[in-house]
Amino acid sequence: MAALGEPSFFEKIEARAKSINSLLCVGLDPHRVDLEKLGEVSAATAFLFCANIVDHTKKFAVAYKPNGAFFEAYGAEGIAALEKLIAYIPDEIPCLLDIKRGDIGSTASAYAEAAFLSAKADGVTLSPYMGSESIAPFIKDRTKGAFVICKTSNPSSNELQVLTVSEAGGHDGVALFEKVAALCESWNTQNNVGVVVGATDIDALARVRAAAPGLWILAPGIGAQGGQLAEAVGAGLRTDGFGLLVPISRGISRSEHPGAAAELYVANLNDARKKSLETAKSSNNEGLKQYQSDFIQFALGVGVLKFGRFTLKSGRESPYFFNAGLFNSGLSLARIGEFYAKVIVESKLEFDVLFGPAYKGITLASTVSIALTKYGMDIPYAYNRKEAKDHGEGGLLVGAPVKGKRCLLVDDVITAGTAIREAIGILSNAGAEAAGVLIALDRQEKKDDTSTKSAIQGVRDEFGIPVHYVVGLDHLLSFARKNDSLSGMLPDIEAYRKKYGISY
Repeated sequence: MAALGEPSFFEKIEARAKSINSLLCVGLDPHRVDLEKLGEVSAATAFLFCANIVDHTKKFAVAYKPNGAFFEAYGAEGIAALEKLIAYIPDEIPCLLDIKRGDIGSTASAYAEAAFLSAKADGVTLSPYMGSESIAPFIKDRTKGAFVICKTSNPSSNELQVLTVSEAGGHDGVALFEKVAALCESWNTQNNVGVVVGATDIDALARVRAAAPGLWILAPGIGAQGGQLAEAVGAGLRTDGFGLLVPISRGISRSEHPGAAAELYVANLNDARKKSLETAKSSNNEGLKQYQSDFIQFALGVGVLKFGRFTLKSGRESPYFFNAGLFNSGLSLARIGEFYAKVIVESKLEFDVLFGPAYKGITLASTVSIALTKYGMDIPYAYNRKEAKDHGEGGLLVGAPVKGKRCLLVDDVITAGTAIREAIGILSNAGAEAAGVLIALDRQEKKDDTSTKSAIQGVRDEFGIPVHYVVGLDHLLSFARKNDSLSGMLPDIEAYRKKYGISY
């Protein structure tokens, strides 16, 4: 087990990445065709082939990733050669053993012992499809880590990994790989769980980054499999410029000069990383703050925000749709609460109680209350019933007392303002004051064809209270302009904005 104060697996990865300014993971895959060129196909030759790569690339590698299968093919001699190779890798460079194990708990424990105690690897790749018990033995020691298969780079990955899974409650589900990403975030209690997402699927890479903004991603598929480096970096990079590890194998091993090839990959990675961060900064300078960009990515990732063609209740045909009901898991609710809390802290709103109008507002108010504790704010919350109880405590209101209190109403969107007006009326009857309204999305559009105000402006003017939101339509436009995958929707969004939009 880890000694007290010893860094976690990803603390070691990140320290190495920062010390050499690199995101490169060097793959050690002794293919038979490569060994044939050396004159002998054997475990000994496999070791020499990989050791030569280590000798030439150790200045540039954040980690090494030997593929266990290429060594196991030689039996006991191959396993011995693999262990010899892992020992050959410099101590300061983490070794990620690519074995993709996945089995029941007792078997997984034996596999973990083989990888960490016998082979002495620092991390492994795992398959998640037998659930948490297949992962737990590999991550109980925080100094050892795992990259869990999420969305892989092989063509047939779509046969399973993109299937939709539904949560309890009958809501539309998310792709299986997004569910895996969310699970990995919940398992990452010791900073030693990451995910594998192929660089061949930029959309999936972006969606996983949105669903798991803090996790490290291993993104194979650059080069021989067709993945584009710059696009992968743009989609998978964390906002701090790290969190992405790009494995390169054949592009280095089959180069006449492996060291020069590795150096070039590092240069290209850093160039792509610089451009990605500059793009994000530029977006922020255009009025899109980092947390707003993160929110949009997150909402896209969990399917709450969708672009396409949608007929609204008003009859308007909208190029986008926002369904907060799909924030229906513990992790997604925790994240949405953090975004609301960010707005509250940033805007310096003054209030005493959070109030959630039934029904969506109930959950939102509770998760925002929890999120605010991270800022040292212990704010009570209350909500209303649709119908008053005539038994028990009775009445329409549940939760913290609101009489004489300033209440911040928390909801998802304001369409016509009807629900907000009803909530303000309920609070007024209870002797409370509406201090403001906080929503996730402002569509920034007029209520009807004859109106000159948005629904939000109507609420502000009628009640004289502030209405804040995480993002508005202008933010969606700024985000879309900076994302190639959404560029095709820009004409429709801008046309909709011109026809129905309200300028603030």
